[in-house]
Amino acid sequence: MSFEPKLLGFLCNWCSYAGADLAGVSRIQYPPNMRVIRVMCSGRIDPKFIVQALELGIDGVYVMGCHIGDCHYLEGNYEAVKKYEMTREFLKLVGLDNRIRLDWVSASEGVRFGEVVSKFVNDIKELGPSPLSGDSPDKDLINKVRAIRLAAGSNRMRALVGRERKITEEDNVYGEKYPLEKYKEIMSQAIIEEYERHRILIALEDESKSVKSLASELSVDPSIILEHILTLKGRAQVDFQEIIKNTPIYMRRE
Repeated sequence: MSFEPKLLGFLCNWCSYAGADLAGVSRIQYPPNMRVIRVMCSGRIDPKFIVQALELGIDGVYVMGCHIGDCHYLEGNYEAVKKYEMTREFLKLVGLDNRIRLDWVSASEGVRFGEVVSKFVNDIKELGPSPLSGDSPDKDLINKVRAIRLAAGSNRMRALVGRERKITEEDNVYGEKYPLEKYKEIMSQAIIEEYERHRILIALEDESKSVKSLASELSVDPSIILEHILTLKGRAQVDFQEIIKNTPIYMRRE
């Protein structure tokens, strides 16, 4: 039996959803694999929505909006690009970045809508079923994707994404622009750090653990785990519990 992927599409109300509607009334043929959620703007799509869909076993997620420069809300699709790029970089950490896609389809592009959906379906068919789908999904991967979902919605990542254009495109008080490449370095480092920190929080949900134990479980250097623990302690998310045989034990705070 051939694999038929389950896909989810987030379509903006003003362009992509109208383009899908035009494809329908024009009887343009394309695979029926994608279920659609209509949103007012592609910029409204929270990265957590995309990651959670994958976490629940969806084989692929498509985000569609108005063409750049044609957003009904002026700059919403610029925000969509920034959120998508961050989400894709997060998902690269677990090899799921090729299961999401961002594209632009206008209200008059019914034919294009059918073409891009058909291509996405075929691309996902080549990849095969998601490792998070079926009756026995990869539990370790589920926890990793859950950590990504929580990290992508953290205050730090929201602030970095929300301020990118202002930081890199506008002059600061000294009349200087912050270099885009430097900003990207900071973003990439933040993605790794927040991913590892949220993996620690998940690992501490059911049992308090030492730095050494966490380092072994998560395959991260103990010195980095300790740095993360100190940061999480400062955020009041983790706390010292006790000392067992000269080894500090840490617990998650609710």
